[in-house]
Formats: sequence, C-alpha cells, structure tokens
Amino acid sequence: MTAQAIAPAAPIVGRRVTPTARLLLPADAPEDLWLATRRGDHRDGTTRIGSSDVSDILEVGYKTPLHVFHIKRRELPEDDAGEAALWGKLHEETIAREWARRNRSVVRRVGIVANIKRPWMTCTLDRRILECPLNRETRESCALEIKTRNAFVADKWVRAVPDDVLAQTLWQIEVTGYDHVHVGVLIGGNDYRQTVIRREGNEQIISDIVTAAANMRDRIMTGRKPYPSGDPERLVELYGALYPEREGTVELGSEVVEILGRYEDERLKEKAAKTAKELAKVEAVALLDGGEFAKYGDEPAFSYTSRRGRPAVDLELMAEQYPDAYQACVRETTQRAINLASAYRKKGTA
Repeated sequence: MTAQAIAPAAPIVGRRVTPTARLLLPADAPEDLWLATRRGDHRDGTTRIGSSDVSDILEVGYKTPLHVFHIKRRELPEDDAGEAALWGKLHEETIAREWARRNRSVVRRVGIVANIKRPWMTCTLDRRILECPLNRETRESCALEIKTRNAFVADKWVRAVPDDVLAQTLWQIEVTGYDHVHVGVLIGGNDYRQTVIRREGNEQIISDIVTAAANMRDRIMTGRKPYPSGDPERLVELYGALYPEREGTVELGSEVVEILGRYEDERLKEKAAKTAKELAKVEAVALLDGGEFAKYGDEPAFSYTSRRGRPAVDLELMAEQYPDAYQACVRETTQRAINLASAYRKKGTA
C-alpha cells in the first residue's frame, strides 16, 4: 500500500467490530442519541462507563469523580467542553487523514462500541485501523485515538502521553481486545506527533482502572455519592450547577465542627503566608534603594520593574457620562462565600 485511504460505510449496529466489542452506535448518529447512549440510565441498569469517564474517575481528567456520578444519574447535563471540544471535532478528520498518509494505512470511522462480556464498558473509537502499520503481513486491525492540545502542554508529550490519554487508551484496549492503540495528536495547531500505547507492561494498571470504574458504576446504580475529590474549583462549579438557587436550613452533625476548624486553620495559614510574602518583598525592595536591577556576584538576582496593568474602568464616571454604554456593557455578578458564625471564627495565626 502506498497511500492512505479513508474507508466509507459504518458497520451495522450490533456487529462485532473488534476482537471483544460490538458496535453500540455509529459515528454519524444524532448528537442527542449519542449522549444518551454514552451515558446509559441507572434506572434500567444500562449505566455505561466510557473512556472519557475513566480519566475523570481517576482524577486525571478535566472533571471530577463527582461530576461523573451526577452526569450518569441524569442530575447534571453533559457540557460540550466549549471551544476545545469544537476545534477537536473540526480537526479530527484532518488528523486522521494525516496519520493514515504518514503510516500508509486505512482508517474508518466507528462510533461507540461496547465490550461483549461486560456491556457497561464502552468507548468511542475515533478510528479503526484496518491494516496496522506495525504488522502488515497479517493485516491486523487496531484503533487510532485522535487528540488536539494547546502548545502549553507540549512538554507532557515528550517522553510519554499525559495521564488522561493513557487512562483512556488503556480502557479502549480492555474494551476492544486490541493489544495496542495508536495515538495521533496535533499540538498548538502545527506540531503533529504520534505514539503507540500497548497492553503489554500495563496489565496491572488496566486491572486497577477496571476496578475503579466498576466501583463508580456501582455507586451510580445504588445512589452512593463518592466523597468530593479532585480540583476544588471544579467542585465548587459543580455544586453551583447542581443547586443554582439555595434556601432553607440544614441540620448537621458534629462533623461540621471539624470541617469548619480546618477551614479556619487554612484561612489563617493563607493570611500568614500572604503577610510573610509581602514582608519579604519589602525587604527585597529596600535593598535596591533607588535601583531597578540587582545582582549577586556576576549573576542577576532580581529586578523591580513596572509593567503595564489591565485597563481600569471608572464605572461611576461611565454611568454618569455614558449611561447607554454602562447599561449595555456592565453586568452585576454574584458570588457565594462561606460566612462562619462567630463561635467558629478563629483569630491570630495558625
């Protein structure tokens, strides 16, 4: 074979498309059906765990395990990840074609596939490779995972793949029965790279991933929330989405004393650290006298330079002299904060 090819026609739904998986939904299915199929329903026992869920369950993805729990229980809609997901979809076909061209192979769109023995284990195969370039003699098939990433994470792709991609591809290997999955990534719009993730050597990791996914599915089916873990900012956003309006009073147990105590300890540590940082800054500036740059020996040490700040708007003046512009551009925002009762407030330093 001397050139790439993109094979037409999706396989028939239900047909075995990999050694251990069948097609659950073709790639050209409507978006609403796609989301519903990928999620399943805990009420009829069809809750499914996919490759993108796995990275979140393991806390190496964008969302948290608690996000997965509420999304699968249909208590939270799946978001589309914004611009990143949009451009990922737009570039997917281009990256697939380039991978096929460089590797002189044939790739085909697939869709959502489910493991035959454990149908709750699913994954979305970006492309199925009909003739693996690693073994052309047997015309072995395998899969291709396609990614787009910004230039700020390029260093994570130097010697290996990021943890979220590793988790996703190892899950795909377990679902499909393939012994490896190819990965093609476009970084920063013009830096193409490719690699291969193999089953061999990763058997224990795969086993651990399956165990974690099965535990999460059991929680989803039985309604047992996982303990909040992962990125605190994402968790705060999650609770905001779950409860956009709050009212009423909740009676709590003694655990609230320990939690609020930790909150106050961390607040005081943060306050003390900020004060200490500012004092160190004052001492450093004092060393300069009227200078702008400092060196130690023959090497530069630090500088105290001015830089252009963000534009500041005088809102009072704008409201007075340009009321139409003020009404059109200025929006009031609200932000929730924890306000401790006086009995739980701590003073001094931690």
